[in-house]
Amino acid sequence: MALPLSQHAMAPAQVLRGPGAWPQALPAIAALGRRPLLLGRSQATAALRRQLVLDLQAAGVEPLLAELEHDCCEQDLARLQNLLRQDDDAPGDRIDSVIAAGGGKVLDAGKLLAHRLGLPCITVPTSAATCAGWTALANLYSPAGAFERDLALDRCPELLVFDHDLVVQAPGRTLASGIADAMAKWYEASVSSSNSLDGLVRQAVQMARLLRDELLLEGEAALAEPGGEAWVRVAEACGLTAGLIGGLGGARCRTVAAHAVHNGLTQLAASHGRLHGEKVGFGILVQLRLEEQVGGNRLAPQARRQLISLFRRLGLPVDLADLGLGGASLEELNRICSFACRDGSDLHQLPFRVNGTDLLTALVSTTAELRVA
Repeated sequence: MALPLSQHAMAPAQVLRGPGAWPQALPAIAALGRRPLLLGRSQATAALRRQLVLDLQAAGVEPLLAELEHDCCEQDLARLQNLLRQDDDAPGDRIDSVIAAGGGKVLDAGKLLAHRLGLPCITVPTSAATCAGWTALANLYSPAGAFERDLALDRCPELLVFDHDLVVQAPGRTLASGIADAMAKWYEASVSSSNSLDGLVRQAVQMARLLRDELLLEGEAALAEPGGEAWVRVAEACGLTAGLIGGLGGARCRTVAAHAVHNGLTQLAASHGRLHGEKVGFGILVQLRLEEQVGGNRLAPQARRQLISLFRRLGLPVDLADLGLGGASLEELNRICSFACRDGSDLHQLPFRVNGTDLLTALVSTTAELRVA
C-alpha cells in the first residue's frame, strides 16, 4: 500500500557542536548576514549576550540587540516586527538574519520571527532544556505564559550552534528538565506511531527508545559532573537527538498526552515557575496513568514507578504539589483538563478515547498514589 506524500523539515542546514563552537561559527554567521537581530530574554544570560555582541562585532558583524518581554507570544513578535520596520527607509541598516540565543521560548520566538520575515535563522541554545534549537516548530503563549498553540515552520534553522562552553553554564535544573522533555519522545511516539507502516516513522520511534535508554543510564552521572563525558552525551541527546527524532518522524510521530498535560498546566499561573520539561515529565506520569486506567496497559505501572524513582533522584516534579499546584481547586484542575482535552489536542493521539473526567482522575490519582508511596 502506497503511503501518502509526506514533507519533513528534518534538520538544520548546518550544526556546529562541541566546546568552542560559537567562535568557530562566526564566519558562518557572517556569511548568513552582516546585520543580524540578536534576540534574548533572561537577565541571567544578559552578560553572555553582551559577550556574543562583542564577538560578532570583532568578526565584522553589526548586530541589533533585542529582548523579549514575555514568552514567545504574538504581542512580543508584533512589537519586534514594528521595531524592524523602522529600518525600512534605511536599506543599509535593515536586519538580514536572526540570531536567537537563549532557552526554548527565545529560540522559538527567533525561529518564528525569521520565518515571518523570510530571513535566515541561527539558534544558539544556552541550555539543554529543550530541542527547540533544532526544530521547525514554535510554541505560542499568551503574555501571561499560558500555552495557546504550536506552529509548524517551513524549515529548520540555517545554523544551530551548540557550544558546550555556553550550555554547561546553565543551572543543572535545566538539564534535568531537558531529560524529562526528551524522554517523552519515547513514551509519546511509541503510543502514537509504533504501528506505523512508514519506515522513517518506525525508525524515529526506535531512536526514541535508544534516547530514553541513554537518559536512564547516564542522566544522573551527567548532572553529577557538568562538562564530563556523560554530560556531553546527555546534553546533546536532549538538545540535538530529540530534535532529530521529531524531524525524522514528522507529523506522524506526534506528541501525545504528556505534552497535552503540559499545555493544560500552563493555563494556571501557579505552574509558571516550573520549566517546560518539568511539566512534560509530570505529563508522562499522567499519560502512563491513563494508559493503565483507560487503556488497560498492564506494563504502565512498572514504567511509571521506574520514572518516578528517576525523577525524584533528578529533582524533577512527580506530583501536583511539586508543580506549585498542591492547593489547586477542583475548578482549576478542570481547567487544566478542559484545555488538554480540547478539540485538536495531541492528547487525542492516544489509541483510546479520553475525556476530561478520565484525565482529572489520572491527575488526582497519580498525586494521591505518590503521597501514599
